Amino acid sequence: MAYQQAADGERGLMRFFERAMSEYRDGDRTRIARIAIVALLAAAVFSILMSITTGASDASVIDVLRAMADPNAADGAMSTRDRIIVFDIRLPRALLGFLIGAALAVSGAVMQGLFRNPLADPGLIGVSSGASLGAVTVIVLGTSMVAPVVAMFGSFALPLAAFAGGLVSTVILYRVATQGGQTSVATMLLAGIALGALAMALTGILIFMADDKQLRDLTFWSMGSLAGATWAKIATAGPIMAASLLLMPFLARGLNAMALGEAAAFHMGVPVQRLKNVAIVGVAAATGAAVAVSGGIGFVGIVVPHLLRLAIGPDHRALLPASALLGGTLLIGADMLARTVVAPAELPIGIITAAVGGPFFLWILLRNRARLGM
Repeated sequence: MAYQQAADGERGLMRFFERAMSEYRDGDRTRIARIAIVALLAAAVFSILMSITTGASDASVIDVLRAMADPNAADGAMSTRDRIIVFDIRLPRALLGFLIGAALAVSGAVMQGLFRNPLADPGLIGVSSGASLGAVTVIVLGTSMVAPVVAMFGSFALPLAAFAGGLVSTVILYRVATQGGQTSVATMLLAGIALGALAMALTGILIFMADDKQLRDLTFWSMGSLAGATWAKIATAGPIMAASLLLMPFLARGLNAMALGEAAAFHMGVPVQRLKNVAIVGVAAATGAAVAVSGGIGFVGIVVPHLLRLAIGPDHRALLPASALLGGTLLIGADMLARTVVAPAELPIGIITAAVGGPFFLWILLRNRARLGM
């Protein structure tokens, strides 16, 4: 009897996996996507807990959870020093890193859906360079030419300037690369390179004009870092990134329709031009705010969405939330590696993302060159 029950259970399990694999082969990956999102959510929580308990502090995960559950309790298992390290240094760094990774990954997924190709990424096509130019303009000219703007917006001046720079770059790129409702991949990449080079040239002029203090601040932008994460920066840039992340899922159905072409999407009832405008503003806001507080961190927006498309399919209803979770988790992991691999020094996080993303980008090019006509 027990043997028969075990055999029935084994056959039931085999039928479950056969149905799952059949759905995967037939293109229906809804169940796989749901499982992946739950797993990524657990991985995101785990990565944040590991980030805030890894390093010189002796606090354990249990100690941190107890302190977070009752912040007014006596020090208990956590010393005052550990509380300062965990809650004033590591926790804002982990939360900001997650927000930045999520913003960059979702921006990449939206741009790839909008341009209908796997090579679009805010860093590769000049959007991040434009955002950096806006931020550097505030840093260098904030006490002279743009002082009234800085005085008007206060602490929001830096992320707003980065947002404006990213928005201008995105609009120019879309106008140049799109003709007759069709987006040219080659034109997009070349225009992105040109826009990035122009933005970097203007940034170089501003760096030449900077004084010693401003040059020390601008070093922050060279390779990207989360070392300057504070609660004040989360309060300044966090709402912009969070609003963009909450906005993007509402574009999912339209981006799914855009995969068939703009004409087909229009006949399916999608307001194509409004979708473009909202997507461009959302990407510029998310990228600009991320660049404003972390500097240039590349390749997150191209690696994460592409990996998820291979695993859970191209449906943006699952792809966008999954990209946010995986992007945030990966950036927290990269940050943990950056601050431990050469401890007590800290490796710029942009070096790690470039070391991983560069070869991956080459693999994408080789994998898609026949389809892209390259």
